[in-house]
Amino acid sequence: MTKELKELDASMSRLQVTVPLSSSGQLTLDHVSSWETTAASDSKAQLARTILSHSDIRSALTSRSANITDQHVFNNVIDFKTGPITNQKSSGRCWLFATTNVLRYNIMKKFKLKEFQLSQSYLFFWDKLNKANYYLELMIEHADLPVEDRLINHLSGDLISDGGQWDMVVNLMENYGIVPQSLYPESLHSSLSGPLNNLLKTKLREHALILRDLSSSLREADVMEDTILATLRAKKEELIREVYMIMTATLGVPPRPTRKFVWEYIDADGKAGRWEGSPRQFYEEFGSKPYSPSECFSLINDPRNEYSKLYTVDKLGNIWGGRPVLYVNTEIENMKNVIVKMIKAGQPVFFGCDVGKFSDSAAGIMDPALYEYENAFDIKLGLTKAQRLQIGESSMTHAMVISGVHLDSAGRPIRYKVENSWGEASGQEGYMVMTDKWFEEFVYQVVVPKALAPKELVAVFESKERVVLPPWDPMGTLA
Repeated sequence: MTKELKELDASMSRLQVTVPLSSSGQLTLDHVSSWETTAASDSKAQLARTILSHSDIRSALTSRSANITDQHVFNNVIDFKTGPITNQKSSGRCWLFATTNVLRYNIMKKFKLKEFQLSQSYLFFWDKLNKANYYLELMIEHADLPVEDRLINHLSGDLISDGGQWDMVVNLMENYGIVPQSLYPESLHSSLSGPLNNLLKTKLREHALILRDLSSSLREADVMEDTILATLRAKKEELIREVYMIMTATLGVPPRPTRKFVWEYIDADGKAGRWEGSPRQFYEEFGSKPYSPSECFSLINDPRNEYSKLYTVDKLGNIWGGRPVLYVNTEIENMKNVIVKMIKAGQPVFFGCDVGKFSDSAAGIMDPALYEYENAFDIKLGLTKAQRLQIGESSMTHAMVISGVHLDSAGRPIRYKVENSWGEASGQEGYMVMTDKWFEEFVYQVVVPKALAPKELVAVFESKERVVLPPWDPMGTLA
C-alpha cells in the first residue's frame, strides 16, 4: 500500500492545475491578446510569419540535410530491373499495381522481355464486381439491423472503393487468373475511377434498400428463412446485373478466366513469341513461381495490439466466401529482417504504408526528418505509431514494392529502394527512397512467402486462433 501511495503522490505532483482565461470554454479576444503579446517578442515567430504566409510550408521547410542524406544509392538490389514504371493515374489501385509489379519480375525473366505489364484493369474489373456482390450479401445478412445502425452505416460508406489488401488480390488471382495488359488494356474509367465509383455506389445503395424492404416483407409474411434467403439472392442477382452492364460499358468486357487467349510478344532480342492459354493457366504457369501468392502472407506492425497473434477484420473482403484478410502482428525488426532476406533472395516485396506522411513525391523521399515543422513552429509532434492508429492520424493507405535496401557495415537497413506506381515523373524515374526511421513509423505491412518467413510466425499464420477486429478498425483501411 505504501508503494501505491507513493506512486499516486508522484502522479499527482506531475499534474498541472491552472485557471482558464474563459470559464465558459469560449475563445475570447483576451486569448488573442495574450498570444500576440508573446509572439511580438518571439523573433522565430516573426520570421515564420514573414516567410510562410506566402510559401508552401512543405517546400519552405524542407530539410537540406535530409535531401543530402537520403541518396538513391543502395548496396543490395534485385538483380533484374523491370519496366516500364507503371502509373495508376487517378485511381486507387495501388495494391493491384504493387501486386502485378511483383509478379512481372519472374514473367519478364522467363520470356526475356524488355518491358511488360500485367493487366491491372483485369483484376480491377473482377474486384469491383465482387465487391458489389460482397456488399449486397452483407446487406442481406444484416437486413434485420436498423438502417442507421453503425455497421450498416459503415458498410454503406466507401462500399466499393478501389483499394484492397493482399488476401483480396490472392482471391482474385486464384479465381480469375491474370493476363498481359495488351489483352485487357486501360480504359478511361480504370484510370479515372471516380465517376464510375460514384455511379456504382448510388446504384448499390439503392439495391441495398430494395433488398432490405423485400426481406422485411417476406418476414412479415412468415416465409421460411431458407426461402427468404433464396428469394433475396435471386433478387440480388437480378440487381447486380445492372452493375455488370455499367462496368462492361465503361471498362470493357474482360477475358473469361477459363477461355483461351493468344498472347504475342517481342522479347529483348527482337524475336517474336507466342503463348496460348487461359488467364488461370497464365497465372498457374507464370504468376505462381518461384513462390505462389497463395503461400504468401501479411506481417503487420500494429503496436496497439499484442505481437505474435493472428488478426482479421470483421466484414472485410471482396469475394464472398473467399480467403479472409489475415495479419500476423510482429515487431518491426522482424519485418526488416524479412525484407533483407527477400531482397538477397532476389524477391521484390509488397508492402503497405501511409505514403502521405513526411514524403515528397517529386523528390522521391520518405523521411520523418524531411520537414522542419517542429523548429519553425516551435511545436512537438509527439504521437507514437500506436497513438496515430488510435486517433485516426495514420493508417495503411498505399501499397508499393521494395526492390532494394542499403545496409550498414553491421547488416542493418539504412534506407530502402521503393518502386511506386505514379509514373516516371515521380521520384527518381519512378523510384523513391524510404529511410529506416520512416519505415518504423509509417510502414504497417510486408508480404512474405512462407518459405522465407520465420517459422514461428508461419505457425501463427497457420493457427486457427484469430483475433477479430471490428469493421472500422484502422487495420481495415484498404491500400
